[in-house]
Amino acid sequence: FPNILFTEARPHWNENTVLVLSLSKLGLPGVRTGIVVAREELIHAYANANGIVNLACGNIGPAIATELFRTGDILKLARQHVPDFYRHRAAKAVVRFRKQLEGLPFHIHRPEGAFFLWLWFEGLPVSSEELYRRLKARGVLVVPGHHCFFGLEEDWPHRHECIRVSYVQDEETVRRGIAVIADEVRRVFADSG
Repeated sequence: FPNILFTEARPHWNENTVLVLSLSKLGLPGVRTGIVVAREELIHAYANANGIVNLACGNIGPAIATELFRTGDILKLARQHVPDFYRHRAAKAVVRFRKQLEGLPFHIHRPEGAFFLWLWFEGLPVSSEELYRRLKARGVLVVPGHHCFFGLEEDWPHRHECIRVSYVQDEETVRRGIAVIADEVRRVFADSG
C-alpha cells in the first residue's frame, strides 16, 4: 500500500503479523501510521504505545482513511495514481544515476517498488558508512548498506559497498543529490589510486 510495487509480490500473513501502512505517500507526509492491520489486541497495544510516544494519539490519519475507505477512493488512488507517479520517479532517477555514474563500477538493483533505489559500488574503496559520512557533510543523506543486511553471520563485502537512496523528494533535490553522490563516489575511486 499504496500499490507501489513494480513487480508481483505476495505478502506474508499470520496471526503474529503487524502490518503498518503509511498515508504519507497519498499526500499526507506527517501521517506515518495511518492504518494498522493486526489482531485486535495488538492494534490496541500499538495505539497505546503510539499515544505515549506522541503524547496524543493522532487521529487525522484514521479519520481521512475512514472516509477514503467508505467512498472507495482509497483503492482508486492506490491503483490509478500513486504507482505511476512513483514508477516514473524511479525510472527518472535510474536514468540520472546511469548518466552521472558512467564509467564507474556500479550497479542499480532492479527497482521493484518502495521509495528508494539500491546502488552497489563494486569494490568501493571506503565503507558505505564512510561514504554516508562524506555525503552527509555535503548535505546529501543516504542509508549505508550495512544497516540493511541484518542476520548475516559473515562480513560479506557487498553489504559495505551498497547505499540506499530515496527518490521521492522534489525533482531538483533528487537531481542535486544524484550529482553529489556521483561526484563523491568518483573522488573516492580516484583517491584510491
